[in-house]
Amino acid sequence: MMIAAILDKARRKAELSVEEIEALLSVSDQEELKALYDCAYFIKEQYVGKIAYFRGIIECSNLCIKDCYYCGIRRSNTKVERFQMDEEEIVREALWAHEAEYGSCVIQSGERRDEAYIALIERAVKRIAEATKGELGITLSLGEQEEATYARWKKAGAHRYLLRIETTNPALYARIHPADHSLEVRMACLAALRRTGYQVGTGVMMGLPGQTLRDLANDILFLKEIDVDMVGMGPYIPHADTPMGMEVPAYDEAQRMAALELGLKMIAVTRIVLRDVNIAAATALQALEYTGREQGLRCGANVIMPNVTETKYRASYQLYDNKPCTDENSSMCRGCLSGRIKGIGETIGFNERGDSPHYRRRTEG
Repeated sequence: MMIAAILDKARRKAELSVEEIEALLSVSDQEELKALYDCAYFIKEQYVGKIAYFRGIIECSNLCIKDCYYCGIRRSNTKVERFQMDEEEIVREALWAHEAEYGSCVIQSGERRDEAYIALIERAVKRIAEATKGELGITLSLGEQEEATYARWKKAGAHRYLLRIETTNPALYARIHPADHSLEVRMACLAALRRTGYQVGTGVMMGLPGQTLRDLANDILFLKEIDVDMVGMGPYIPHADTPMGMEVPAYDEAQRMAALELGLKMIAVTRIVLRDVNIAAATALQALEYTGREQGLRCGANVIMPNVTETKYRASYQLYDNKPCTDENSSMCRGCLSGRIKGIGETIGFNERGDSPHYRRRTEG
């Protein structure tokens, strides 16, 4: 299948088939890779501009009731030092992000559903929204919850919610999760978030053991089918203290570069197919290669998520091995990333929430 013809079809805004998407994901020739990335960047410029929006991540807790086989903070991992930020700490980190001119923050944690936790998040979100007069975008990434919980947090002032699907292949989903985890429940939560009025984000892991390029092509079509507003996805990186990590040795240089390339191709093809959504350049890209996040921007991403978590907690929130920036404070992250992004010719959307153009079109059009 001729890659140039598929890219030309994409530039003409034609729909791509699953076979064509799979063909783009299979590209390995360097000239064809460059053509793929250039096409994605062309579409990015058309639909979202050459602007990178910052979302300051607050990793507020590594307590988790889930036991996903790939995750470093899974319930059964006894080697993790557990922590839970209090309300004051969460609010303080969010206000730091606002003062640093980040347009948004992301409150992320392991999954909990008890009332004490739900109320903690509700109070923190309300205080952040009030203290910033609604200027700071608030994204939550707090797992599967009841629709009533999503509604409480939305009413308190949250704008966006990221709930990664990880894979839409039921057999693969079952292989990477315990039996009490359900793909159907995850999809139902995404539908509940949509009904509740959030800008809805989801995404997948690339390079999972047993995953095929057809799986990933179907994942991209799923994102289009549910009309998602935001995409957050990253390459699978093993964590040594997990069941999957014990089966997969630490990546060597060739494996890291292959994982990075697959991650970049997924960003590019997702941009080509979904066009006007927000796409994050995941921190995991930098874990594979120092300039991974900037490369993600050059391949079609338009969101970067610098860590604003207090340094003392960062080493205890490692979903995968070799997570970057665990020893840097928030100011260091801001300065370092700003310089690197400007160096590739992108503008940083300081003091802008950077809402998804797709969401605006979906709700206002």
